[in-house]
Amino acid sequence: MEHADPTTTTQPAAPPERRTALAGLGPATHAILRIGAGLLFMQHGAQKLFGWLGGLGEAGASAELFSMMGLAGVLEFFGGLLIVLGLLTRPVALILVIEMLAAYFMAHMPRGGWPIQNGGKLALIYALIYAYLAGNGAGPWSIDRNVLKGRFG
Repeated sequence: MEHADPTTTTQPAAPPERRTALAGLGPATHAILRIGAGLLFMQHGAQKLFGWLGGLGEAGASAELFSMMGLAGVLEFFGGLLIVLGLLTRPVALILVIEMLAAYFMAHMPRGGWPIQNGGKLALIYALIYAYLAGNGAGPWSIDRNVLKGRFG
C-alpha cells in the first residue's frame, strides 16, 4: 500500500475575502473613534487643569498641578490632544490605558465590584479604546501615518 506524500496533496483554495460595503468604512471609522475619543477625553483634562466645563467640586475649581488629579488632567488634556492629532499614538495610548486602569482601581473599585455600580464604566471604556489604538495605531488619517511614515501609527 502506497502512502500519499503530504507535500503534494492539494487543498481546496480558500475563498477570496469578501468585502462588504461597510468594510470600506474602516479608515473613516478608525479616525472617527480616535478623534472622538481624544476630544471627549480632553474635556476631562480641561475640567481638572483649567476649571472649564464646570470644573471640579465648586464651579470653576481646578486641581493642583502637582497632584494626582493634576497629573491626570495633564495626561487627559494633552494626551487627548495627541490622540486627536494622531501623533505618537501608540505610546500615548499605552500611557492612557495605564492611567484609566489606575483610575478604575483607585477611584472606582473601592465603591463596589461592578462598573455599573461603582461609576467606573467610562474609565474602562476609555481603557479599551486606548488599548485598541495602542495595538492598531492611529490609522491612515493621522500625523503618525502621513508625516512620520507609520513609525507610531
